[in-house]
Amino acid sequence: MKQFAAGDLTRNTGDLFEAAAVAPVAITKHRKPRFIVMSMEQYANLTRPPAGSQMALDVGDMPEDIGALCDEGIADYLNGR
Repeated sequence: MKQFAAGDLTRNTGDLFEAAAVAPVAITKHRKPRFIVMSMEQYANLTRPPAGSQMALDVGDMPEDIGALCDEGIADYLNGR
């Protein structure tokens, strides 16, 4: 991964943007990586949930009418209907 020192950013902004368009770039401060600069496309790929992914939700957040349907469906299943 390419690195740019924070103090050099004003002089090398063009180089930074060019490198970040290809791959994430580390911004260092006191020789330690502190920030990452990347293209919006790369960021979107990192933050988009994978296809077919599932999400866990708290049952307490479910609307009452949906909760009632779930309860009914579970009861039907348990009673063999």
